[in-house]
Amino acid sequence: MIPVLQPASTSMRRTLPGGFPMRVILGLLLVAWIVAPMVPVLLWSVAGQWRAPAVLPSSFSLQGFTALATADTARAAVSSLSLGVGVAVIATPLGYLGALAVRALAPAPSRFVEFVLLTPLAIPPFALVMGINVALLRLYLSPPLGVTLVLVVTALPYTAFMFRSALASYDHRFEEVARSLGASPVQAARHVRYHLLAGAAARAFFLAFLVGWGDYITTVLIGGGQLRTLPLLLGSAASATGNEQLTAALSVAIIVPPLILLAGLTLPASRRKRQ
Repeated sequence: MIPVLQPASTSMRRTLPGGFPMRVILGLLLVAWIVAPMVPVLLWSVAGQWRAPAVLPSSFSLQGFTALATADTARAAVSSLSLGVGVAVIATPLGYLGALAVRALAPAPSRFVEFVLLTPLAIPPFALVMGINVALLRLYLSPPLGVTLVLVVTALPYTAFMFRSALASYDHRFEEVARSLGASPVQAARHVRYHLLAGAAARAFFLAFLVGWGDYITTVLIGGGQLRTLPLLLGSAASATGNEQLTAALSVAIIVPPLILLAGLTLPASRRKRQ
């Protein structure tokens, strides 16, 4: 008798005794694993008074968020936003060029380029910053520019290999069809290649933005106190005692903008797929 193999999709639709699909349960557990650490932060941000052994705050207050409404916080937010966008704008096209080089070169040079692109991940950030800080001082670069350039190096592995994975499944025959229909090389690249790689570009931009937005070590050491960002304010608040509410409010203020950017980059793409 010949055994009948079930499709992979059928084998993945296993249900629990209660009738719930296994993948739904696993999805809910994954969401809970991600969201659970944020619950104490959200509670501390609005906790007026919270003492052990109470499970929940005994009173609530928005004083932590009110304390953020200062000119210093606004300037730090602008600096963080400028740093994140600047790193993303530079590292995203560089990552694309690096991925193209890996794809186009012969196997031996391609592996060498991959090694170079991965090197920043193998070097501890503190060692990388301390090593390059001397060179930046001799070049008389301004602290914001120096921080941006170093963070671009840190973000380059993420952007390059995001495009690397996208180009691995990219078929250049789509461009050949466009060329056969009369499109110029620029038009084919603009309307075919860039359109098909838009999702990878959005993900690469987001990862590079996170590198600049959430950096602390590079900004402290190379910024030299001249570049104040939200992570620096958070570090100052967390180093003092009795600032639990302000620290939690700053943490929420740092988390929300990347979530908004992520939603803005992913929701339109998912809507286009449904259409």
